[in-house]
Amino acid sequence: MAMSRNIVLLVCFVVFVVCRAVPNPEGNKRIVDKPLSVEKHYDENEAHNAQYDHEAFLGEEEARKFDELSPEESKERLGIIVDKIDKNKDGFVTQEELKDWITYTQAKYITDDVDKQWKLHNEGDKENLDWETYKKVTYNFVDEEINNDDEPDLKSYKEMMIRDKRRWAAADKNKDNKLSKEEFGHFLHPEEYPHMQEVVITETIEDIDKDGDGKISIQEYIGDMYSGGEEDEPEWVKNEREQFETYRDKNKDGYMDKDEVREWILPSDYNHSEAESVHLMHEADDNRDNKLTKEEILSNYDLFVGSQATDFGEALTRHDEF
Repeated sequence: MAMSRNIVLLVCFVVFVVCRAVPNPEGNKRIVDKPLSVEKHYDENEAHNAQYDHEAFLGEEEARKFDELSPEESKERLGIIVDKIDKNKDGFVTQEELKDWITYTQAKYITDDVDKQWKLHNEGDKENLDWETYKKVTYNFVDEEINNDDEPDLKSYKEMMIRDKRRWAAADKNKDNKLSKEEFGHFLHPEEYPHMQEVVITETIEDIDKDGDGKISIQEYIGDMYSGGEEDEPEWVKNEREQFETYRDKNKDGYMDKDEVREWILPSDYNHSEAESVHLMHEADDNRDNKLTKEEILSNYDLFVGSQATDFGEALTRHDEF
């Protein structure tokens, strides 16, 4: 099953860290099944966006700094990475090894993010982080009651805090209102853990469901990604309407209910790492022998890293293990 562009369009991580840990109301986006990049793999005209592949292959954090590298330096560092991907050291990279590498880069991003957020919110490095401490660091300027007279930004902060508290409760397995570091990871990245999926689905519906009836109409579905204003509706919007009517709305009642939203954003038969490794193999396997030599990867370096930035070189100097 090919991943629809709309999942990419919907994905953005909640912003937890800005100056003094104050959240950004504009960053109050739902967390759904996270693709390998917040970039769209294909644009509205179906043109391929290599930036998606760069971030999928390197990880988001690493991919940013590669913009500063020359092609020569990119290739040199890519060669070192290829040696790490080739786990059995037979001189070839298989699709399975590519998939394992992409899975690793994504897991490393999550681990690094949890470490960073844990240090930020748990200054004393206690064994558990309680809600009041998290709330004080992140929402120290708001209370939990929403007032209709609130300024829009303040109202957004309060809504974010209420959403965080609900997600916190879902991550708090023993219900002591505290999170271990592991549970805090579930709170930050609920899309990665089955027991947090209900929160992900609820947040998605709330963000798109403008009339509050608990389901998503085709108008709300389209309106979430396209504001209109053009005389003729773009072709990609027409395609999304067809996607909704043909695949999303399975019972053909004109809406996506909770189960249909679950299948949309958390498809049971789709693996991002698998799909991206197949894509990269297809694009770079010049002789079609279903494996990649270092030369094939380096000759397609723009597909894998291009001039995209990564601190992977720095990671290599730290002797990071794969």
